Amino acid sequence: MTAATQTVSISLEQQQDYAFLVRFDGTTIANLMTDEPAPLGAGAGPNPTRMLAVAVANCLSASLLFAMRKYKNQPGPLKTHATATLQANDHGRLRVAHIQVDINLAEPAQSHQTLERLLGQFENFCVVTESVRQGVDVSVSIRDSQGTLLHGSSG
Repeated sequence: MTAATQTVSISLEQQQDYAFLVRFDGTTIANLMTDEPAPLGAGAGPNPTRMLAVAVANCLSASLLFAMRKYKNQPGPLKTHATATLQANDHGRLRVAHIQVDINLAEPAQSHQTLERLLGQFENFCVVTESVRQGVDVSVSIRDSQGTLLHGSSG
């Protein structure tokens, strides 16, 4: 790892069926329940698709807010709406094909300084959105209750 490398860790524990308790390791952030909607789960919490849409929309909103404040603007509360579109791939499996994020400012454009410049830059600083756009390498390992590696690598 380089000096600029950071890690974020979470832990999941199955509660029942498709409901998982998410812990944000090393933080004081409250636990979160995730679940699949019916008919698989009971919809007791957001599912991974919703969490991905939240991550992209929240990252873009925070990045825009940071950019606006950096250029001495004092924006009112942003309102953001995101829609994830799922499509079947060539193998008939659903994938997130597109995420539309709509951010609304609380005031008219002319009340902000250097708006055109910051609008041209803010997306580049959004860690999640740019990672999703580029594709993220994912490694998977599966171990049994005795620690035997069943799938993947130990890295």
